[in-house]
Amino acid sequence: MTGRDHGCEPCRHAGPCGAGTASIDPATGGGNVDPGTGEGFDAPVPRQAYANAPCLRREMHEVLALGAERDGRQARSVTAPPRDALTAERLLLLRRAALMDRMALDAPGTDAVGAAIRTAEELVLYDRRHPDLVAGPHRPDSVEFDLGRRPYVRQEYAAWSAAGFPAG
Repeated sequence: MTGRDHGCEPCRHAGPCGAGTASIDPATGGGNVDPGTGEGFDAPVPRQAYANAPCLRREMHEVLALGAERDGRQARSVTAPPRDALTAERLLLLRRAALMDRMALDAPGTDAVGAAIRTAEELVLYDRRHPDLVAGPHRPDSVEFDLGRRPYVRQEYAAWSAAGFPAG
């Protein structure tokens, strides 16, 4: 699903986000590494990671619904398959971290950046406790993400997206 499917604006980051991936150069200690844009990380840049993501408004609604299901404030649909609790919690953490990352990309000078960093760290901590749920090539404690956790979120969101957005 794209922003067009829901009447939302398309991503404004198609140009500045760039394309491709890059690795941290150990000889330079990181070189031009930017956790905000993803430049210098061996992880998808935002434009790639969120290419198939729903618009922010729909994603926010879906993340809130996942949280309500987890907290028992909203019943799951009886037609939906049952979820494993660990996988469902991780899906909530992943989608919330990705949502905050996307919001921070839209408003880099706001509190959204701090929220993106905090929610990314929550996902990293969870994935360290449950390494069998990690989908991307780099583990959460990889040196690749020592300079920032937001690229880890993008890696995991891209892997989840590539798998067809499984419900968990």
